[in-house]
Amino acid sequence: MIPTTNLGYARLLALAVPAALLGGAYFGQYAFGLYPCEMCWWQRYPHFAALGLAALAYAVPAQSRILVALAAMGIVASGLIGAYHAGVEYHWWQGLTACTAPAATGAGGSALDAILDAPLVRCDQVQWQLFGISLAGYNFFISSVAGLAIFRLLAKGGRAEG
Repeated sequence: MIPTTNLGYARLLALAVPAALLGGAYFGQYAFGLYPCEMCWWQRYPHFAALGLAALAYAVPAQSRILVALAAMGIVASGLIGAYHAGVEYHWWQGLTACTAPAATGAGGSALDAILDAPLVRCDQVQWQLFGISLAGYNFFISSVAGLAIFRLLAKGGRAEG
């Protein structure tokens, strides 16, 4: 259903943006071997929360405005983490961690083998970029713009779009 109010557009945006960004992250991870570093995971967590809150906004329409606002906060938080991560990648500042990927246990394999076979992904190295912008940089841009757009739509109120 196509939204007809600012709240409807905000709710749709709050659901679509984290779904698209998480989908893209997992596609890159599993289709192209772009394994996430620790800071990449940090960027995903607020999107998971935003996705859940936006879905809940559809299930509980009476609380939709507050749930969408909370989802927008999560989207903006992910964007801010992306900005910090991009700065670490471009060596503008030091990162906080050693940035190694979490070990994943394979089906039927030992935990030690999974740890030893896990790829070492550093937060301070760009794995992929387009036009000189890393994935963290794109997350910063997309998440920040989307989060601010959601807040703008919420501020306009529930008026019908013309």
